[in-house]
Parts: sequence; C-alpha cells; structure tokens
Amino acid sequence: MTTRNFQDLGIIEPITRVLVKNNYTHPTPIQLSAIPSLLEEKDMLGIAQTGTGKTAAFALPILQKLFQTQKPYVPKGARALILAPTRELAVQITDSCADYGQNLSMRHCVVFGGVSQGPQVNYLSKGVDLLIATPGRLLDLINQGHVNLKDVKFLVLDEADRMLDMGFIKDIKKIIATIPKERQTMLFSATMPPSISALAHSVLKDPVKVEVTPKVITVERIDQSLYSIKRNEKNALLVTLLQDAAMDRVIVFSRTKHGANRILSQLENAGIVAAAIHGNKSQGARQKALEGFKNGRVRVLVATDVVARGIDVDNVSHVINFDLPEEPESYVHRIGRTARAGTDGIAIAFCDETEGKLLRDIERVIKRTLKVIPTPALLKLKPLAAPAHSEPKRFHGGGGHNRDHQKKPGHNRNNNRRSRHSPHSKGANRSGSGKA
Repeated sequence: MTTRNFQDLGIIEPITRVLVKNNYTHPTPIQLSAIPSLLEEKDMLGIAQTGTGKTAAFALPILQKLFQTQKPYVPKGARALILAPTRELAVQITDSCADYGQNLSMRHCVVFGGVSQGPQVNYLSKGVDLLIATPGRLLDLINQGHVNLKDVKFLVLDEADRMLDMGFIKDIKKIIATIPKERQTMLFSATMPPSISALAHSVLKDPVKVEVTPKVITVERIDQSLYSIKRNEKNALLVTLLQDAAMDRVIVFSRTKHGANRILSQLENAGIVAAAIHGNKSQGARQKALEGFKNGRVRVLVATDVVARGIDVDNVSHVINFDLPEEPESYVHRIGRTARAGTDGIAIAFCDETEGKLLRDIERVIKRTLKVIPTPALLKLKPLAAPAHSEPKRFHGGGGHNRDHQKKPGHNRNNNRRSRHSPHSKGANRSGSGKA
C-alpha cells in the first residue's frame, strides 16, 4: 500500500511546501487519524503523549482553515485559541505554528505569565488570527478588557490533564464561557482520568476519538534501571554517576522546586555545569536554562515536572529520577525526554526508603520490574563538599549576559533577527507564521 503524505490528507500546497522543505514527508499515526476529521471541522478527543506529532495534527488544519476564511482583524480579537499548561509549551506551539504557516499571511501571538503584559496587550490590540495562551494570563487579560474571544471558531485544549493537575480547571471554564458555542473544539490529553472525561463531555459535541499511545514503544527503547539507596546518599550517587563522560546531556528530575535548587547547588559545588528550571524561576531564567541545555553549554538540567511534557530537546542521553514522582504516569513522561526521534535512551531512578509505594505504582503502569543496580563503591565516601579554593561552575548564558532575558510574545528563536510575528517587528500586519 502506498504511504500517504500530507497532500493526500487534504493539506494545501502552501503548507505542504514548508513540510517537504523541513523533511516532514510522512504523517505520524495521530496525524493520519486526526487531520482528515479536523479538516471536516469535527470536534475531537485525542489521547496522545508528547512525541507523537499531535501539535501538527491540530495546528495544520487550523492554519489551513484560518487561511481559507481570512477576515478583517477585530481589535483585541482572535479567530482561533490554543490553551497550553506551561509557558514553555505555549512558546513551542507558537514556534511550530510559525514554521508551518510561514507561507500564509496571518498574525499570531503567544501570551503567558511571568513577563510584562505590555507587549502582549499592544500586539493583541490590533487583533490576531491565532492566539496561543496559558490559562492564567489569558483570563487576566480578558478580565482587564484586553482580549475579546467572541470571534473564536477553533479552540484547542492541549495537555488537558496537565492543565487540570496544575489547578487551571476554573480558569479554563471561565475562558470557555466567553467563547461562542458554535465552534470546533479539540481536546488532547495524555491520560483520561474521570476529570478529563467530564471536561470532554462538557465542551465537545459528538467528537471523533483518536488514540495514539506509544507508551510501550517508548519504554521499550529506554534502558531503565534503579538504585535502591538511602535518602541522604542520593546527592553523592548523582555526582558519582555524572563522572561518566557518556552522560553528556542529562535531565535530573526533582519532586519539588526547593529540592531542585538543592540538587543544583550540589552539582555546582562538584564543578558540574548545570542549570535549574521550575515554577519559581522567572521566564527569562527558564528560557535561558533551556537554551543553554539545547546548545550544549549546560550539561545537566535539573527540573520539576514542569518540563516532563511538551519540551523537545534532541539527544538527551540520560534521564535521572532523583525523586520518584507521586503520579506514576509522570514517570513515563519524564523518561520520554530521552529516546526521541527513534533513538535509544537511558533512564535511571533513585528509590529511597520512603518511596517503595511510588516504585510499585510505577512498575504497575509500565508493566515491568525495574532492574536494580548495585550502588558504586565511591558512595562509601562522604558526600562531596564544595571545593576549598575554587568557585562553583555556574551557567550564565551566552554572550556574557548574566541577566534574565524575558522572551516576548512571538519572539523568534534566532536572536539576530526579528520574527515576522513579533510585536516588535516594524510594519507587522498579517505577519507570517513559522516552526514546531
């Protein structure tokens, strides 16, 4: 049977031209299942994890429909809205839409908290085709009268389970109440707990259900192991393991923000170049840490579950669960940061005397028992302290800038040129859209 391409699915030439240029030739399973139905403007319930290509699955049909039904801009208005749980995922979706739609004449904007709302408000004041937002900041702008959603025809709730876990359900319901009932709605979630089923029932009309769960495939491509260790030995074990040069791009997951800061301090004291990303970090600090990790200036990224989903970083060699997550599904999302794009990966878990139940829950979800590795002999030494006469190695970002640089809405990843969808671009009107 001939492999279908995006043109076979009904995607128009200005978009497929960009996809071919970027070597996106064969649709993923969720794209094959979702795109035809979404082009027919059917509501959709999608069960899919990160790494399945779901962003393109909903973004391509939306961009095409917006392009085919262009209208004069309404001040403060938008015709499509995508809600995402975190700032990082919202920026990533924006970049994807910018890439896919670079041959289309459209305006889009991303809004999120942690930065000044001024540039976001200024750009939205002229109206946009597509708005990507986190729920909290968007509701703030709605309440201040800076956003009007009465013309929204397409609504996406991405990572819906994550948004509910983060306590956004009330904000989401208030936002949806301002959107016309006559719309096309898409809800995507990695899991389907009762709360998501209830939300889906309340916002979707006769939805098409697509389900792509590569969980087993992803897990099978990852070499998973476990250290059974005392809690007060975890820091020493982490530093010992990182003496292996093969661990060249590592994400270390902590259960709490304070725990992430403590891990970072220990790594810096051991002379390991690391950065941390969690909810207490400013947007500028989070973006700088991610960029440093992506470009190789940072070897170890210490994170909470804020980056367990929705962040694509190529060639992550190892994921270390310093703390086991309280939700077993989060373990799968965490280790999914490695073994991406068909590569293999390594995931290591630390399990202390308080985490036995968490481990059993994880093993029940992944349907396997994690292999236990003997702890290194070096652990018999005392935990490493700060070097006596040397400064810890700290990551300050590139170009000698030590200040946090906050990413403005629509800011392009190439800092040397302004994006056509940036509110700082001169003469931005129906500015082009660009990449995922």
